[in-house]
Amino acid sequence: MNDPHSLSMDENYWTHRWNTGQTGWDMGHASPAICAFAEERIPEDACILIPGAGNAYEGEWLYQHGWKKVHILDIAAPALDRIRRNRPDFPSDQLIHGDFFQHEGEYDFVLEQTFFCALNPQLRDDYVAHMARLIPKGGMLAGLLFDFPLTEQGPPFGGSRDEYESRFSTHFTVEELAITYLSIKPRAGKEFWFEARRK
Repeated sequence: MNDPHSLSMDENYWTHRWNTGQTGWDMGHASPAICAFAEERIPEDACILIPGAGNAYEGEWLYQHGWKKVHILDIAAPALDRIRRNRPDFPSDQLIHGDFFQHEGEYDFVLEQTFFCALNPQLRDDYVAHMARLIPKGGMLAGLLFDFPLTEQGPPFGGSRDEYESRFSTHFTVEELAITYLSIKPRAGKEFWFEARRK
């Protein structure tokens, strides 16, 4: 069990996990829920950020299907190196090696896929506040959040509907928060799909 109050999940931590194959978050393909949302809701000219993107299957899928302003951010260089190898046509200036909390920019949509749950839970309010700096009024944060109790075991760390609604409502209007039917089998019934619009 890891104590989130003492666990330093910095660049070295995540790079070590990549280099040692500790990538249990890897689904091997783009999230069906995020792909469906993009097809229904995201204009092709929208500026998109995927933070803590890992293998970034969603970013690759979006780029391949016409969303050319998709930006992939990760603190671990090996994650971005994999994308460069697999998709040499992906614009290098849209592959960002850095700390989310230091990142600057403005995005119409930010897509959440296993990033929030991988952070030290003490950083959750900081996450919401920084998202509010990256997303202009009317923009949207959308994606998947785990629905299981928040304990000291993780990452990934869990959370609840009440917690998410309370945290995000400081800067966002939560427009949807419901168990998704598009989860992969191991996560079925344990994921919320959420959409939060910047106030």
